[in-house]
Amino acid sequence: MLNINFVPDDYIASSESRRTNLMYLVLLAVVMTALGGSFVTIKIRQRAFHDKEELINAKIARVQEAIKQFEQLQAKRKEMMKAALTTAQLLEPVPRSVLLASLTNNLPTGVSLLRLYLEQKEPKQVSPPPAPTNKYQAAQSNKASTAEDTSREQQLETHIEIGGMAPSDLQVAAYIERLSSSNLLQNVALVESKEFKIDDTTFRRFKLTAMLRNNVNLTKEDVDQIRARHEGLSRTF
Repeated sequence: MLNINFVPDDYIASSESRRTNLMYLVLLAVVMTALGGSFVTIKIRQRAFHDKEELINAKIARVQEAIKQFEQLQAKRKEMMKAALTTAQLLEPVPRSVLLASLTNNLPTGVSLLRLYLEQKEPKQVSPPPAPTNKYQAAQSNKASTAEDTSREQQLETHIEIGGMAPSDLQVAAYIERLSSSNLLQNVALVESKEFKIDDTTFRRFKLTAMLRNNVNLTKEDVDQIRARHEGLSRTF
């Protein structure tokens, strides 16, 4: 039996064309949706990378600032050492250059000097002698007073203030122990030790006081040894 198609060919062709166009539109919508999703994902990732970049730049800036502060501390330390060495020969019998070298030689690892202050003071006055009752005692009193005025400069006490920074109180205690065992200093004491931070690193800023020992006698070999060790340490900075 023959199948007779009464549908015109133009209608069939038009229907197939509409189905084809509809399929193309659906595919186009799918592609555009995929492109839109990819674009949004890329933008989100770009924003995340941008935020990370800003965070890294901020950390780098803080590190650079910390390095700058450290360099300023080192420069200040060198200036302090230079100023101290300029007046090195004012202190006798121990030159100030030798005293500074000794303080530097005894520094534990990680400890730095920031401030050094020397002050000469007269010793505490003792009770005055009784008034002379005759000419002989008056003459002896005048003679003793003249001798005391002559040697007053040699009897001055040298008080020392030391300021610096250390990683922890352990290094500060080790520095105090080393200075206490030195043959140049006595009465080494801790005045204060405060915590401060550079970036995220914690340090201790400390202040010490000490006195130069009386009647210190250093041989030329001792002085040369102290200065040689100090020059060796200075070259490492």
